[in-house]
Amino acid sequence: MVNPIKKTIELGDGRTITIETGKLAKQADGAVELRMGNTMLLATVCSAKEAGEGGDFMPLQVEYKEKFSAAGRFPGGFLKREGRASDYEILTARLVDRVLRPLFPDNYHADTFVNITMYSSDGVEMPDALAGLAASAAIAVSDIPFNGPISEVRVARVDGKFVINPNFEQLEKADMELMVGATYDNIMMVEGEMDEVSEAELLEALKTAHEAIKKQCIAQQELAETVGSTVKREYCHEVNDEDLRKDVHEKCYEKAYAVAKAGCADKHWRNDSFAAICDEYIESIPEEERDEKTPLIKRYYHDVEKEAVRRCILDEGIRLDGRKTTDIRPIWCEVDYIPGPHGSAVFTRGETQSLSTVTLGTKLDEKILDEVLCQGKERFLLHYNFPPFSTGEARPVRGVGRREIGHGNLAHRALKRMFPEGFPYTCRIVSDILESNGSSSMATVCAGTLALLDAGVKMKKPVSGIAMGLITDTDSPKYAVLSDILGDEDHLGDMDFKVTGTVDGITATQMDIKCDGLSYEILEKALMQARDGRLHILNKINETIPAPREDYKPHVPRIVTLTIPKDLIGAVIGPGGKIIQGIQEESGAVVSIDEIDNAGYIEVAAANKEAIDKAMAMINAIVELPEEGKTYTGTVRSILDFGAFVEFMPGRDGLLHISEISWERIDSMEASGIKEGDTLEVKLIEIDKKTGKFRLSMRALQPKPEGYVERERALRAPRREGDRGPRRDNNRGPRRDNNRGPRRDNNRNENHNEE
Repeated sequence: MVNPIKKTIELGDGRTITIETGKLAKQADGAVELRMGNTMLLATVCSAKEAGEGGDFMPLQVEYKEKFSAAGRFPGGFLKREGRASDYEILTARLVDRVLRPLFPDNYHADTFVNITMYSSDGVEMPDALAGLAASAAIAVSDIPFNGPISEVRVARVDGKFVINPNFEQLEKADMELMVGATYDNIMMVEGEMDEVSEAELLEALKTAHEAIKKQCIAQQELAETVGSTVKREYCHEVNDEDLRKDVHEKCYEKAYAVAKAGCADKHWRNDSFAAICDEYIESIPEEERDEKTPLIKRYYHDVEKEAVRRCILDEGIRLDGRKTTDIRPIWCEVDYIPGPHGSAVFTRGETQSLSTVTLGTKLDEKILDEVLCQGKERFLLHYNFPPFSTGEARPVRGVGRREIGHGNLAHRALKRMFPEGFPYTCRIVSDILESNGSSSMATVCAGTLALLDAGVKMKKPVSGIAMGLITDTDSPKYAVLSDILGDEDHLGDMDFKVTGTVDGITATQMDIKCDGLSYEILEKALMQARDGRLHILNKINETIPAPREDYKPHVPRIVTLTIPKDLIGAVIGPGGKIIQGIQEESGAVVSIDEIDNAGYIEVAAANKEAIDKAMAMINAIVELPEEGKTYTGTVRSILDFGAFVEFMPGRDGLLHISEISWERIDSMEASGIKEGDTLEVKLIEIDKKTGKFRLSMRALQPKPEGYVERERALRAPRREGDRGPRRDNNRGPRRDNNRGPRRDNNRNENHNEE
């Protein structure tokens, strides 16, 4: 008999989250089923009992997966099964990883795997906001040592009010959206985007999210107590030599402090100088002990170097490259750097450099989204590449990693809200990092802005970004907030806080905290210092290119748009796409059509105006409404005994009756000389109001033959008594009157006048 243990969390708006353990995946070290509405996640955690030999880091792997069956859908492709993780799944896994990783004990090095799977979705609640809670609850009910619990929530501002874990519909209306991860005491991770909000508004959102997280942490603690998993496993993953640790500190600290205090801007000199101190100490060890002690010496020396750099900043106010805490590294930038792309720019800040390009395409270049809960198209794309040579590493490029996806996503969120509305092009930014020592994602934001302006994209406002760092003192209230951090300051510091925005407010942010007890006072100082740095960088951007190009570059495809009634979409496309393909082949333009807001939206793109004009003329001929009395040039599609059907407009056929071919009588269609495929000039003489059928005429465009009126009048005149001669009545041949006297022809009397 299964006796699961449940805990319910109230969100305060009538919604609840239920976490349950003891029913599924019982062989994992910890497993929790989480439900919110009809959305269900299963989170499991497994950790090895022993660590790999020589390990000195936390080998944590977090995976997030969404099953297509959760939404009652089939996966796309030929295999019809889930494949590699999508960008969305990778980003969700990274959000969880970034909160969990710093909270495992520093000396715990066992392989640990966290798997979160969405097995059900109601299409209403957003599962990514629940993944962190599920993962932490699974660890909480296990015996794995962990300095948690944690939880994550999404906070959004909808109609001026903050909402915790909004659903899909609510998020569409939000002007601010953040994912926040925290313990009961401290915020650990932040990532989100917003519409130019102030620093005070961002802090208010963080406080709202943290209050909700506290309730979820308490629920996990109560669940762990009920399960009896508050006692964690014992482990010993490190072998230490305290005498050696002390000796390394005594002999290396002052030397490392001197290098840190030198304030040299050359990264390679600093790295070589720090490495020489460690190598010198290793050389002083008896040769027979070196192989055994070298791994320990390097670990202890890393701690010495970290302490020296941090103390130098706190006590001397001197950073590794000699800057003050608020200084920004030298910046140079250039636009139109590469002739081929539609826009390009180089942005260099210190030893960090991004070469970014912009390509403008048509609707056919849109990215198609086909994920479990998200289907649609994306017209603004940003891709980030981080080749090994950017840091001087001698290793091959092995595809796009999780880091590239995460950094590219942050830059994309920073820029997308400043992308012009109604922009007709599909836009792709590619940022290649050519040098890296300090936030390359923020360099991507700046280079991306420059490249967009160079391409002639009328951005709402330019965007810049800056990465902030933090050094704290565990023995005193001292701290230092660092602007525009170096790579080493990120590695050795307590915070990596990236902020992007315009002159009027913040558009995106990402923060990772590595220390305990980060107060809102420190966060506020970091945000205000970031604002000053952001505005400084914006000035550099404005000096380089103060406004977007007036016009696109000559090789940018031109796009013309047209809106047509919904019922004419089929006429433009044609059976099997025949008509639209014909337009493209004949004109040389690229034509795309889509239904938007119950109307047809057409885009015509080409490299020259002639091709666009030709395609537009062909489209207008299709969507133009037929007009009585108007002359058209048509093609004969079929011949019948009584006339011909002529396509006088694309997709529209009319009847050209045999009597309307000429003013002279024609006995048969053969005699008319008209054949299928002939091009004729015809006049639309009637549109039947009931059937919508079209009557065409050729004779209406011809002058009447001389004497035609008199001949017609004679044929139609009434017979006189005694006139036995045959007469033709309306081309019907001779008729006998049977002595009926005069007859009226079509109700016409003798005074009827011919036209």
